[in-house]
Amino acid sequence: MTVPSLKGAAVGRGIGIGLMYGLWRPRVLGAWHVPASGPVIMAVNHSHNIDGPMLMGTAPRPVHFLIKKEAFVGPLGAFLTGIGQVQVDRTTADRTAIGNALGVLENGGVLGIFPEGTRGEGDFASLRAGLAYFAVRSGAPIVPVAVLGSTERRGRLIKQLPPLRSRVDLVFGEAFQAGDGSGRRTRKALDEATVRVQERLTAHLKDAKRLTGR
Repeated sequence: MTVPSLKGAAVGRGIGIGLMYGLWRPRVLGAWHVPASGPVIMAVNHSHNIDGPMLMGTAPRPVHFLIKKEAFVGPLGAFLTGIGQVQVDRTTADRTAIGNALGVLENGGVLGIFPEGTRGEGDFASLRAGLAYFAVRSGAPIVPVAVLGSTERRGRLIKQLPPLRSRVDLVFGEAFQAGDGSGRRTRKALDEATVRVQERLTAHLKDAKRLTGR
């Protein structure tokens, strides 16, 4: 197992800060909810390709994201590895990715997960069990993150991206534990944790929309 580089993630954060604040106008709310140290899982809604880079450039700590293996091609693959991101094969139980992700948490790092599995409506309506597994297995708290505004309008120059200098809101919620405190890792316990997580994430997204007016 090769634990993704924390220094690399810090470099990625620096690049993200430059790009995201240079191209758009991120508004960050609730960043104080992110624990200053120790393992943390950030659960992010996912409706646009810039959601991950946007979080990397606005989160108060460097983030290691679980990213589909299809993105690790050519120079981009080397770059993603270099900035400490975690490659995952979504078609199988990728033991290497699981080990690397747990390694991030064991080293006190921040693991970023799109719990919906892929880009969608960004409403947390369909959660995979992976988020609950990592949270229960590691004991790391989950910080819900809502990214709002990345899909509201299309840019004139690059239609696949939000308009340049438009506002994108990132709302960090209160950290919580996915488990019930028993330490159980059975299938039933994970199913219960997934339901618990989904309820918290959906409630956070609703609060974030109300807070931002989006």
